Amino acid sequence: MANGGGGGGGSSGGGGDGGGGSGLRMSSNIHANHLSLDASSSSSSSSSSSSSSSSSSSSVHEPKMDALIIPVTMEVPCDSRGQRMWWAFLASSMVTFFGGLFIILLWRTLKYLWTVCCHCGGKTKEAQKINNGSSQADGTLKPVDEKEEVVAAEVGWMTSVKDWAGVMISAQTLTGRVLVVLVFALSIGALVIYFIDSSNPIESCQNFYKDFTLQIDMAFNVFFLLYFGLRFIAANDKLWFWLEVNSVVDFFTVPPVFVSVYLNRSWLGLRFLRALRLIQFSEILQFLNILKTSNSIKLVNLLSIFISTWLTAAGFIHLVENSGDPWENFQNNQALTYWECVYLLMVTMSTVGYGDVYAKTTLGRLFMVFFILGGLAMFASYVPEIIELIGNRKKYGGSYSAVSGRKHIVVCGHITLESVSNFLKDFLHKDRDDVNVEIVFLHNISPNLELEALFKRHFTQVEFYQGSVLNPHDLARVKIESADACLILANKYCADPDAEDASNIMRVISIKNYHPKIRIITQMLQYHNKAHLLNIPSWNWKEGDDAICLAELKLGFIAQSCLAQGLSTMLANLFSMRSFIKIEEDTWQKYYLEGVSNEMYTEYLSSAFVGLSFPTVCELCFVKLKLLMIAIEYKSANRESRSRKRILINPGNHLKIQEGTLGFFIASDAKEVKRAFFYCKACHDDVTDPKRIKKCGCRRLEDEQPPTLSPKKKQRNGGMRNSPNSSPKLMRHDPLLIPGNDQIDNMDSNVKKYDSTGMFHWCAPKEIEKVILTRSEAAMTVLSGHVVVCIFGDVSSALIGLRNLVMPLRASNFHYHELKHIVFVGSIEYLKREWETLHNFPKVSILPGTPLSRADLRAVNINLCDMCVILSANQNNIDDTSLQDKECILASLNIKSMQFDDSIGVLQANSQGFTPPGMDRSSPDNSPVHGMLRQPSITTGVNIPIITELVNDTNVQFLDQDDDDDPDTELYLTQPFACGTAFAVSVLDSLMSATYFNDNILTLIRTLVTGGATPELEALIAEENALRGGYSTPQTLANRDRCRVAQLALLDGPFADLGDGGCYGDLFCKALKTYNMLCFGIYRLRDAHLSTPSQCTKRYVITNPPYEFELVPTDLIFCLMQFDHNAGQSRASLSHSSHSSQSSSKKSSSVHSIPSTANRPNRPKSRESRDKQNATRMTRMGQEKKWFTDEPDNAYPRNIQTKPMSTHMANQINQYKSTSSLIPPIREVEDEC
Repeated sequence: MANGGGGGGGSSGGGGDGGGGSGLRMSSNIHANHLSLDASSSSSSSSSSSSSSSSSSSSVHEPKMDALIIPVTMEVPCDSRGQRMWWAFLASSMVTFFGGLFIILLWRTLKYLWTVCCHCGGKTKEAQKINNGSSQADGTLKPVDEKEEVVAAEVGWMTSVKDWAGVMISAQTLTGRVLVVLVFALSIGALVIYFIDSSNPIESCQNFYKDFTLQIDMAFNVFFLLYFGLRFIAANDKLWFWLEVNSVVDFFTVPPVFVSVYLNRSWLGLRFLRALRLIQFSEILQFLNILKTSNSIKLVNLLSIFISTWLTAAGFIHLVENSGDPWENFQNNQALTYWECVYLLMVTMSTVGYGDVYAKTTLGRLFMVFFILGGLAMFASYVPEIIELIGNRKKYGGSYSAVSGRKHIVVCGHITLESVSNFLKDFLHKDRDDVNVEIVFLHNISPNLELEALFKRHFTQVEFYQGSVLNPHDLARVKIESADACLILANKYCADPDAEDASNIMRVISIKNYHPKIRIITQMLQYHNKAHLLNIPSWNWKEGDDAICLAELKLGFIAQSCLAQGLSTMLANLFSMRSFIKIEEDTWQKYYLEGVSNEMYTEYLSSAFVGLSFPTVCELCFVKLKLLMIAIEYKSANRESRSRKRILINPGNHLKIQEGTLGFFIASDAKEVKRAFFYCKACHDDVTDPKRIKKCGCRRLEDEQPPTLSPKKKQRNGGMRNSPNSSPKLMRHDPLLIPGNDQIDNMDSNVKKYDSTGMFHWCAPKEIEKVILTRSEAAMTVLSGHVVVCIFGDVSSALIGLRNLVMPLRASNFHYHELKHIVFVGSIEYLKREWETLHNFPKVSILPGTPLSRADLRAVNINLCDMCVILSANQNNIDDTSLQDKECILASLNIKSMQFDDSIGVLQANSQGFTPPGMDRSSPDNSPVHGMLRQPSITTGVNIPIITELVNDTNVQFLDQDDDDDPDTELYLTQPFACGTAFAVSVLDSLMSATYFNDNILTLIRTLVTGGATPELEALIAEENALRGGYSTPQTLANRDRCRVAQLALLDGPFADLGDGGCYGDLFCKALKTYNMLCFGIYRLRDAHLSTPSQCTKRYVITNPPYEFELVPTDLIFCLMQFDHNAGQSRASLSHSSHSSQSSSKKSSSVHSIPSTANRPNRPKSRESRDKQNATRMTRMGQEKKWFTDEPDNAYPRNIQTKPMSTHMANQINQYKSTSSLIPPIREVEDEC
């Protein structure tokens, strides 16, 4: 039968692998038993059976006959009758499953009965023990105790084995994880073998020793059997373990393999159940620490459940459709491949049902009926959720791949279109020499379309990743450990600045906790929050960490404008990268924009400058190299401070340039600054064109680099971060480090006039009630040459930090009589909150009121002030950003529209013993200050010097009604900003980029605008939140010897010959050689270029003009002046004349009042001594010649008068002089400090 029924394929030798040619002819692979073809002949005799068989053979086609035969070869000993044995495979699984289930249930039943019996017996024994009581001896209990110990030992051994098995399968150890992953991998391998075998017949004869796939499958299942034993031992509830999905999979896949080896045949059977192992795929990935987020875990879970169900159902359809129904003698089978079944199940779940493939068997159709219910529900719920999870996956959720040879920085914090565009515009500016840095933005909110378009425009240098710096995983994604720096941007327009600072501090803590060595540059809104950064152990400004306090710098810039109007604009333009905009017309914009293109750079000086004094090198750089050097890095010669370096601004001719000195230059681009590094006296001494000064072949180029660190690294080490104000004590031959007056020396040693660092004027704390002026008291007190600060804050407003405004105005490099009185006009409730930080500063008064009240403004003599500062209210919770500056704009327009009576102001001042600035009775020549003759008083508010703080840049268009600025014009191009009458905090955004490329720039800017704040002083303020007074010592008094910004007039004095058509370069050289004054800009009348006279008094800033720039008489020159030690003593040298002009108009910055007996303080000096002192002082001031001053009250162009004094004015002055003898002696109200 084997030879005949096999179809000849086996006998011909073509089926050596089992089945041969007959296997190829059996398309359906369904082999019914030919002895039971007809169900009705099952009870017939053998003869009728033979007849039926012959009849059947004649009526049935040949293919059906072949389909009934198991493929057989001579080399595979299989059943000689070709009988199917599928039931044996299935029976092995059923017997294993139900047999084990029966044993577990029987064991539980017996255990339950034993427990019940023992419980009853235990109660009986306990009752007997109680009844017998003490009648039992101790010896009778020993056998019971020994038995209990044996049972306990057995229980302990079982527990140990169980715990060991549990650890092995729980993935808590490395061995357990390896085992779990290996089991999953082998399960997938067994599934792959099933996919391969699915192309073979459902049941076929195979030789275990020659079938390689069967051998591999056998090895896998042996391992599964061992793992099943471990799981069984570790299971707490054996019954539930027996019914688990993984256990059922093992029951129907492991036993059939052993049956296959025994019968030398293979049955595809239920091996598709291995696909259910895919459900554990997410667990495996979690063990491997691949899946960490909830969304990824959920997505993998859904996908694994969906795919495993799909593949398992397809395997069942493949089995029943290729086998047929048993009750139909497997005749209704159809040949379907496994992948056709997969396709059928997908079409069924999606309810499409094309009809090209369908189930023919009853079992298949019955299964499809139930599967379509569950499959449709699963498809309808799982697929949309999977798509949603995939769609909601972070588009920017990848990881940064570092590029070899290219640094990258991480930018986080407040990431918006405005902040990012401003940052990129400055960071990637073309004037920067080499920006080989990739910028990685990290933010937890995906960018909008505009911001995304901005990133795409800079895709070569910018990448964005969605995440948070508070998450270590996100920090690892952006490779923060290899980043060159991390920059944190702040929201300048937030409603709660303290909360924003707290968020940024938390970002710093998170980043430093992840990588302590990373360099961080962060923006801070409030000055007092900088102290919290000092609490971070790894925060180290010496290693490059920087905090850019916007309030500190903003108010510092405004304070410097009170001393030299327009300086805020010049400094803001210096650290901002601006492209050169060329204008052909001869307008003020042409000269302004030429100066705007200048920036601040650093470069190491050539060895050709070694040994020369600072003024000599500065002149050489300006004349020959076309560079303006304003400061240097100084390395002390003292051994103990050799490692500490200072930045010295215009240190004077006593200092000599050392080898490897770093210079600070103002130039238009970085390439120009290289001239200072390449300059060689031997090669470039006769070169006239500075562009030809390039690298030469001299040997000095290698020697100029510092021996230990590269220039960039050296700048990042923080060695130059200390303020020049705490510079090494340079011993001079000039004995002016300490005032020469013995009486002043004795007083300084016994009275606390300065803070403990000697950087600021100080007084004992005062109660706020002592400085409050009522409107009537303010009207009786004649204020002149003072600073009026208009504040709109209330009790609920965020603190502005007024200390940062007052500190630069109280710098110790001003003498006490040069300090401008400060009057705050605003809500007393708000000022009480700020007063704790202000009560140690002298010459401060408060007028409760509102800056919108003209009565309050007139009470503080706003028409006689040197500067009126209008500060924003910090109300950033307004929906419309244009309304954030409404109070400031209204106050500015209100002041400009005020009118003042000229004669009344002069007569009132004269009657109170006060003459307006410029009309000092002791100065018959009415000496000019700032190149302008001072008029008796201001008649219109337009001429009052004002600087207005703006929150929104676009609101600058509302400040000047007569300008023609376009609303879309950038802030730095508008007229109010160019004139120095408007300032916005947005200009400070450029400091982030400037600080990253050169951290010394921030130190230099802070030194210029804060008046001398140092890290030591910040640490002191962090401890006490106030300045601490200190006794004057030679060391602290030496700290007063530092430069300050002043404005030099050209109308009269030693530079008058250069003011009319002279060259700026000649002025620069003369001021530097003669007076050690370093000029760096011009404050010029807006219409000075016009040939016809103009009534406009506005001025604009020109930064670093060229050598041949033509001067006009009305120009004011920005310069850095040396500290004058003898400002209060008699002197005739011109180097001190600036301060003598201050002395000649001392009343311009003093507070005067009508003498009153009730309010007259007890003074140790007699009236005769005071009168004598006043007379001597007036006589000395009348004899002195004054040419320039640094008070910006005279800098404002409100009093410009280039023609000779009119006869009417001269008569008016003579009239005041004639009445001066009738005025009682002036009595100054001295400050209580």
